[in-house]
Amino acid sequence: MLDLVLAGGELVLPDTGVVRGSVGIKDGRIAAIAEAGETLTAAETIDCRDKWVMPGLIDPHTHIGFGAKELDFETEARSAAIGGVTSLLTFHRSPDLRQSTPEWIAEGETRSCIDFGLHFGLTSKLHIDTLVETAQRFGVTSFKVYLMYKGAAGAAKGFTEIDDGLLYRTLLQARQVRGGVVGVHCENVEVIPVFRGPLKEAGRDDLAAWDEQSPDFLEAENVSRVIYFGAKAECPVNIVHLSSAEGLEIVRRHRLFHRNPVTIETCAHYLCMTRDDPAGIVAKVNPPLRRKADCDALWEGVRDGAVFTVGSDHVPRKRATKGPDLWGASAGFPGLATLLPLLIEDGHYGRGIPLERIAAVTSLNVAKLYGLRGKGAIAVGNDADLVVVDPHTIRMVDHAELASHSDYTPVQGRMLRGWPVHTLSRGRRLLADGRLTEAALTAPAGRYLRRG
Repeated sequence: MLDLVLAGGELVLPDTGVVRGSVGIKDGRIAAIAEAGETLTAAETIDCRDKWVMPGLIDPHTHIGFGAKELDFETEARSAAIGGVTSLLTFHRSPDLRQSTPEWIAEGETRSCIDFGLHFGLTSKLHIDTLVETAQRFGVTSFKVYLMYKGAAGAAKGFTEIDDGLLYRTLLQARQVRGGVVGVHCENVEVIPVFRGPLKEAGRDDLAAWDEQSPDFLEAENVSRVIYFGAKAECPVNIVHLSSAEGLEIVRRHRLFHRNPVTIETCAHYLCMTRDDPAGIVAKVNPPLRRKADCDALWEGVRDGAVFTVGSDHVPRKRATKGPDLWGASAGFPGLATLLPLLIEDGHYGRGIPLERIAAVTSLNVAKLYGLRGKGAIAVGNDADLVVVDPHTIRMVDHAELASHSDYTPVQGRMLRGWPVHTLSRGRRLLADGRLTEAALTAPAGRYLRRG
């Protein structure tokens, strides 16, 4: 007998379509899928009529440890479950990854209620020299280079070795890792001061000024450089948190003439927010929020497949770090719990984006890109990572209900449809009838996702 059945829902199959049916779960895995009219017998049944059953989201872009350090695994995993996120990948960087990674994995396995994996943030020659060794030891296949931390900007953060040489050496080393992919933060930080100085002198303190000090062509220029280097090194590259129509167009043109793999990740805020957002400087982020035309172009990229994955770029700092003004405010904000409702409200309801495309960019494609076997789709044998979504009830976003260490959200007060009512991680119910369960609150059982 099955352990649990999600009965009679609309099953969202990434890149395939939506069909009515039921999903049977046994020992933490999907054991059966029944068509409409067929009955599955289990110890427990959840009535999913008038609900969508989607693969649990895999957030490819989070920053665990930027809020309450190790405790973030506890609070942010719960926040993820509220939003239907059943696995996450988070960036880990330290002076020596060989020493810090075991402790960081242990923290996650001790505190997280959902599965998690790591990207390595590479900022020094030591990281490059030990990349293959460290990747194989810890099962990490994805690496990030921060071009916005070159030169003086990097030195201010303690990074003194980031340059184009480090980028190219990373590409050469990463191609030796099975399934290796290099993600790059693209902003030409060397040109930013040309714009920033006059804006500050003019007394600008509005969110739009953050876009004007790092305009879209500075991202696009870096995208072009990264693609070119990737082709020369014959290493797949991933443009993370792409924010601009111009950057997207650069990738589209590349794909017409070159074979080296280039994927695009964008984030919910670049799809659903602009530089004129009423949240003001609370919505400061790198790269900056752009204009509506950029949102439109990125949504079209989601629709036609040019955009491969969508994440949150979740940063769980406190509201107090967003000041005293635009120039002193921290960059980034929380977004795990609102990722799916934003995409459903603005994408599906607002723009007619098919549900199966939303499931592809938030689940299936993430699993494909990062080698997460057994995840990303509703298929027999896969982990029972599932989210049951109420498609109709409108609910206002309130940070107090999102369980994050962070005490604010830039989308506070928005009315959204598409909230999860049940979230299952490997068959364990973390959210039931819209509330966190005891399993989520008191029995962390998240697993480290070793890859490669």
